[in-house]
Amino acid sequence: MDQRGQREHLALRTPPTPVGVDLLATAMQHAGTAMALLRRSGHLYSIDWVNDEFVAMTGYPQRAVVGRAPRDFFRENWSESAMLDLADSVSSGTKVDVTLPFARPDGGSLWLRLTVSRLPEDDAEGVERWVAVFTDKTDDVARDVSQLESIATERHARNGLAMLSQVSDILADAEHPAVLADVAALLVRSVARWAGFALVDDGLRLVHGISTGAVTRPPGTPPRSSETEPDEVAQLLTGSREGSVALDLRRTYPDASVSAHLQEQVLAENPELAIDPSRVAVLAIPGARRILGLLVVAPSDGQTLRDLDDDAPLLNVVVRRVGMAIENVRLYAREHQLADSLQRAMLPEQADIPGLDLWTYYSPNSGHAQVGGDWYDILQIRAGVAGVVIGDVVGHDVEAAAAMGQLRSVVRSYAFELTEPAIVLDRVDRLVRGMRIPRAASLVYATMTCVEDTWTFEYSRAGHLPPLLLRDGVVTQLGDAGGSLIGFGERPRSAGQVDLRPGDVVVLYTDGLIERRDRSLRAGLGALVAVAESITAPDAAGVGEELLATLAEEPEDDVAVVILRVPDAPGGVMRPGSSPRRRRWVLPSEAASIGRARHSVLRTCDAWDLGNVANAELVVSELVANAVLHGWGHVALRLFDTGDGLRIEVEDANPAPPVITEGHANGVGGYGVQIIERLADWGWRPSGEGKIVWAKLRT
Repeated sequence: MDQRGQREHLALRTPPTPVGVDLLATAMQHAGTAMALLRRSGHLYSIDWVNDEFVAMTGYPQRAVVGRAPRDFFRENWSESAMLDLADSVSSGTKVDVTLPFARPDGGSLWLRLTVSRLPEDDAEGVERWVAVFTDKTDDVARDVSQLESIATERHARNGLAMLSQVSDILADAEHPAVLADVAALLVRSVARWAGFALVDDGLRLVHGISTGAVTRPPGTPPRSSETEPDEVAQLLTGSREGSVALDLRRTYPDASVSAHLQEQVLAENPELAIDPSRVAVLAIPGARRILGLLVVAPSDGQTLRDLDDDAPLLNVVVRRVGMAIENVRLYAREHQLADSLQRAMLPEQADIPGLDLWTYYSPNSGHAQVGGDWYDILQIRAGVAGVVIGDVVGHDVEAAAAMGQLRSVVRSYAFELTEPAIVLDRVDRLVRGMRIPRAASLVYATMTCVEDTWTFEYSRAGHLPPLLLRDGVVTQLGDAGGSLIGFGERPRSAGQVDLRPGDVVVLYTDGLIERRDRSLRAGLGALVAVAESITAPDAAGVGEELLATLAEEPEDDVAVVILRVPDAPGGVMRPGSSPRRRRWVLPSEAASIGRARHSVLRTCDAWDLGNVANAELVVSELVANAVLHGWGHVALRLFDTGDGLRIEVEDANPAPPVITEGHANGVGGYGVQIIERLADWGWRPSGEGKIVWAKLRT
């Protein structure tokens, strides 16, 4: 071993020189890490010493820290019980890490991580000595907070999108009577304590659904005096103010103001809002041209209107979507009303033909369509002569309906002037060629003439399917007098004729009754003939019901049917068999329909051999009269044999329920429902377009 190696060997075997206290203190002072010495005596804690790095980090001089309790600097999150748990852990020799906000002398704070350990020896008085090392974690905490806020913002946005998706799902069924109540309930689950929609429907009022009625000006007008405080809610309704306004439910507003009216509506709906939160937010529901109503939102428990500002974008989208739904519903209602008016104008106001049992039926293929290209008409030309026409215009659109209306008018005009079917169609051909009607059309025009109690059926066809004659279980196709479509007749039209006997039935129909995609028109006609041969019904309505029940359960086109039946001779024999025990009629909303309904009930009770006819006639008269007087649209009459009596149903397009009154003190009428109550069990139910009032006669 050389000399250098001997020296290194001796150095390794030589114990280090002990470090003095002063040197250790100097080392701690310049360690580059904030440090402090703490003491614990029972439940009392104090700071004995801090180094310069601690002073630089916290901003406190040593004299402002030494001798004070740690709780003075950690007051924001100080917890005696938590400090006791921490102290017990340190006293047991466990090193403890904890991050707390530390109060700076300038009022700010920093987040410090404390690593606290107990020194191994206590002093003579049993006081514990602790050493604490501080690390500044303010930037880390700020970054964590930013991430949490970002996550919260993202979650809030995601929840908002989910809620808007649910709002859209609810508004997809905008005609539901509680659609707005459902949207309000969704807002309550998401952002509000209470929410409600007030629409401008015959005055500003809170509603659960979207009305299709006329929109009128809301009650109350904005104060115009310069000395009066402007009505902010009224400004929302007029569109002169945007955003949201606060409505104070405890304040007294002027009686004529919109704010007072809305305040009354809200408190009537939820009186507790006057106590808490007392102030609600009001947002306008915009339409394309005007404000349609208001959304009222009460903040959730423990929140104020300012807290709703974060949800303002969400609420604005909600009111815009609700506004679009309202306008769509009302636009559809206007179109529906227009279509209904078109239907009432074009479909016939059927005349009763004395001496004939008559039944008609019309149904458009599409549920939303109010009128299609199929049509029929029944005319009382003069005493003993009736005109009957049934036709089909190609198409199912407005143009087809317009062409149908033109043809109907032309045929009516010539029918009253000329009567004879072949001549009528000749004249119609000439006029239609000049009118340049853009749609092809087929039709059958016929007359029913009675001479000395014998009816003659004379007809002419323009490209239309042949009428059927039902006689004693045998069906004959009246295929004579055929010709080209209307407007294409180059040669004079011909006519066919047949004398009718008591009990004979003539069926006129459009191709929608028999046409199907899976069979030819000839096969469909064969099916119609087969069904007609098996009919046993003793009345025109029964014949029609049997045809519809077998052939028109799921039609693929518009269907129109006219049944003409010559009543049986007195003492005639009814064919054995059974027919559907139900009947239906569609009647125009006019006073003459009341008499027609009575005649229909009389014929039905006779066909079904039912008693109690007088009561049935009185009940149906009152039901149809109420529908004509108080409803709108066509009146549908339905009769059912329930096995223990007659059930009568009358449908109209007015959804308002029937009302029992005490009658008119100084006039006639007003007792209809009371009469029905004495003779039948009755009730009502909503229908797709309006309501159905039913009555079950007591036996």
